[in-house]
Amino acid sequence: MKLSILLSAIVVVVISGRQVQAQQKSSTDSLPRSGFFFQTHIQADTAAVPVIPETPSFYNYNFVYKKRLDSIQKSIPLPYNEYVQKYIDIYSSRKDMIGKMLGLSSYYFPIFEQALKNYNVPEELKYLPVIESAMNPQAVSRVGATGLWQFMFSTARGYGLSVDNFVDERKDPIEASYAAGAYFRDAYADLGDWLLAIAAYNCGSGNVNRAIEKAGSRDFWEIRPYLPQETRNYVPAFIAALYIMKCPQMHQIRPQSSPLALKTDTVQVRRFVSISSLAQALNMDEGALSNLNPSYRKKIVNGTPESPKRIIMPAVSLENYAMIYDALNNSTVDVDTRIILASNDDRRQRHKAKGKSISASAYHKVQRGQSLTEIAERYNVEVQDLKVWNGLKGNTIVPGQKLIISKHATLPRSSAKPSKGYISYKSDKNSERSGHI
Repeated sequence: MKLSILLSAIVVVVISGRQVQAQQKSSTDSLPRSGFFFQTHIQADTAAVPVIPETPSFYNYNFVYKKRLDSIQKSIPLPYNEYVQKYIDIYSSRKDMIGKMLGLSSYYFPIFEQALKNYNVPEELKYLPVIESAMNPQAVSRVGATGLWQFMFSTARGYGLSVDNFVDERKDPIEASYAAGAYFRDAYADLGDWLLAIAAYNCGSGNVNRAIEKAGSRDFWEIRPYLPQETRNYVPAFIAALYIMKCPQMHQIRPQSSPLALKTDTVQVRRFVSISSLAQALNMDEGALSNLNPSYRKKIVNGTPESPKRIIMPAVSLENYAMIYDALNNSTVDVDTRIILASNDDRRQRHKAKGKSISASAYHKVQRGQSLTEIAERYNVEVQDLKVWNGLKGNTIVPGQKLIISKHATLPRSSAKPSKGYISYKSDKNSERSGHI
């Protein structure tokens, strides 16, 4: 009873259940060659998927590996071949790195699984952040892909992720995982094959569709020679990473303990809160609290009554609530509270001046016989981007239809963003409280 009264007194804060059990809500470069940047907030550049010979030697066909892959295969095909074998060799030799990711998976995988389930896409896709970012939410690639799922700016905005001077939701494990789920739903609807959808996540649907046309096939292994080099390796690297994360004990890899608190509480705040002040109230390291909340760029949670913001913190005992309440409600933050939308951070843009110039509000009027693929090639954009910018569910377009063909065009945020899994009710103090379900 005392706990209930105390909680109801926290007028702008909501304390939920444990994150790992209950808080499961709401690209191109990949695995770091060495090092693991998680305890600090270094924005470490990620490196490309390790390159293997175009025709790797294959002296010893390993029936044991094939049998294991067959046994763990579910919705996504997991064939065994020389390309997959080479990446199994690479990842099985990185025992320390894989061990750390196995530890992190106890925190992140429940989040990934819930998001993927929300879009009815295969659970196995949760292993993509292994090769995308080494499961580091602060990872930033050479071209600007960011976060666990390595979203590029335009794709992130198209799938409802906010990027401004206070927050980069590409680094938010929950929000980014839901955006990834939505992307795979759309890519599979377009391509009809999960290995092709995974390839599209790396190089875009336009490149995959062009490879399909050139190869005259929809089989990944047949169109592989027509794909960008990294994408040729991306799919076998994914299969090998899934295998090694599922069978670590077969390669003498031990999970390491997670640096993230597995028992957490979620609070929703309606005012600006300093992560530093909250860390002091929690008597914990500021960096550790920031690691639980990686999307806040200034270590300031910019909650407002109109747009509450989430804070994840380790589960706390009753005697600490008074200090936490003070940090959440009475501390001041000396900062300009204006929200400034970020500009596109795609570092490839400076190298694309050769393409046709497109104004910020450019449109294309569809001509008879034109396809989305043809229009995408004309304006040097991806089919998937055209679909996102124009709210298209499929590839059907009609003559006379106007299509937005600029990634810089201002579009309304999608109203179809999935439910964030909250329940709301009124406390004794007539303040709204929410919790994850």
